[in-house]
Amino acid sequence: MAYASHLFKHSKKLRNHQHADLVRWLSNDSHLSGGKRNDAWAVMEKRRYSSAAANSTAMSFGASKKDVSRTFMKVGSPIAGPLFMKDFACSQVHWKRGFSSDSGLPPHQEIGMPSLSPTMTEGNIARWLKKEGDKISTGEVLCEVETDKATVEMECMEEGYLAKILKGDGAKEIKLGEVIAITVEDEEDIAKFKDYNPSASGSGATSANEASAPTPPASHKEEVEKPASLPEPKISKPSAAPDGDRTFASPLARKLAEDHNVPLSSIKGTGPDGNIVKADIEDYLASRGKEAPATKPVAKDTSAPALDYVDIPHSQIRKVTASRLLLSKQTIPHYYLTVDTCVDKLMGLRSQLNLIQETSGGKRISVNDLVIKAAALALRKVPQCNSSWTDSYIRQYNNVNINVAVQTDNGLYVPVIRDADKKGLSKIADEVKNLAQKAKENSLKPEDYEGGTFTVSNLGGPFGIKQFCAIINPPQSGILAIGSAEKRVIPGSGPDDFKFASFMSVTLSCDHRVIDGAIGAEWLKAFKGYIENPESMLL
Repeated sequence: MAYASHLFKHSKKLRNHQHADLVRWLSNDSHLSGGKRNDAWAVMEKRRYSSAAANSTAMSFGASKKDVSRTFMKVGSPIAGPLFMKDFACSQVHWKRGFSSDSGLPPHQEIGMPSLSPTMTEGNIARWLKKEGDKISTGEVLCEVETDKATVEMECMEEGYLAKILKGDGAKEIKLGEVIAITVEDEEDIAKFKDYNPSASGSGATSANEASAPTPPASHKEEVEKPASLPEPKISKPSAAPDGDRTFASPLARKLAEDHNVPLSSIKGTGPDGNIVKADIEDYLASRGKEAPATKPVAKDTSAPALDYVDIPHSQIRKVTASRLLLSKQTIPHYYLTVDTCVDKLMGLRSQLNLIQETSGGKRISVNDLVIKAAALALRKVPQCNSSWTDSYIRQYNNVNINVAVQTDNGLYVPVIRDADKKGLSKIADEVKNLAQKAKENSLKPEDYEGGTFTVSNLGGPFGIKQFCAIINPPQSGILAIGSAEKRVIPGSGPDDFKFASFMSVTLSCDHRVIDGAIGAEWLKAFKGYIENPESMLL
């Protein structure tokens, strides 16, 4: 015993808890029967394999073969752009490394659908850039994944061969962690995964574990089997004298009664315990004569024609927009402030600036570009509206980043103009047009739409909507809805003097937890001042 303890104490291959388990087992060897020793050994083995499994799950996707302790990863890069994703904890990345087993499979790696967006719950495979059997190297793009917000390239961070693609081009609604492909280290192992099925592999492991479990004694089997016969007594059968609230009938009788529009409450059952059987329904129909058939043509004549419709599946961006706006409307106390702004001077300044832009070859400046600039300057002037609500504090941002709502065939996108208060109108115009084009092509990267502090939505210029109330884009606390400009008659200097002016209605939606009514009104006053005196935006 002393020799065994000395041996385990100096062994580098055993953990402390395993050493303790083995010493305890050996020291009690004389007091344990063969069955109990096997149980102790099974406990020790279970702990050891549980520890190994825990260490295995800590490995991140794309880790090198030797470095298995990394707990963070970088996944993918956006289309036509540099590496963008932040570090993700290993709990957000789903993968599993397999080893050779009795099934004959060589060492391999199951690649699961990773989390490529903070709000992503499932994704689609747009297309695979590698084929089965191709060699893959570090940094090469495996496939394009459609997340809830954009299409993102998923890179490989480990060398090997793509042995099997389980989710091909166009695969939809793949849950996070669901296996999409298999990679191997050696090229000759590719053919062994031709008929690979991850669920079958998992079931095999389960059956192996079940087979290794100790078989309970025969006496225990009898005790387990006894409760199975308990539901047999006739107590569970319906009583012959129901309360009148429920009628008992056989399934065939119920179906026959439903087809012929027969009320079961008007029939007395002749079956066991008073149950209604098929013969009772047939006797009732025979006694009723031709009454039942006579009503059928009338029902057919009065039936409404079938509706003609098409089911359009949800896109990922539409799912996310729906869930976020539902959450916003249910949890944020909205209120709305509307003001009319005279835009005659704004339109005059825009015409002058566009003449300069045409001469220099720049892009034309829209009314929406001027609105974005005015909103950004108003937020800098009234920073309380450039804030977000949390349960512990109100976070007031120093950056003024304006999201701009853009409608596309795939749904609503809100790309962001960063530091809009510090940029010129020409720069804002360029960025808005480029981001709108990216949104329509579904090629926005996360840095193109994340990090906004306020949102502007314009339905007036493109669609002629006079006035509307927008839903706040969480976690922001305000969104500005822009209506169309219209000519109005206004009084002049004299009693009979009138003139025309163009007015644009704008509505500010506020989170009352962050923006009080007076603060919202102060912000609208500042915004109106910049719109009606646009030269002040150039200072």
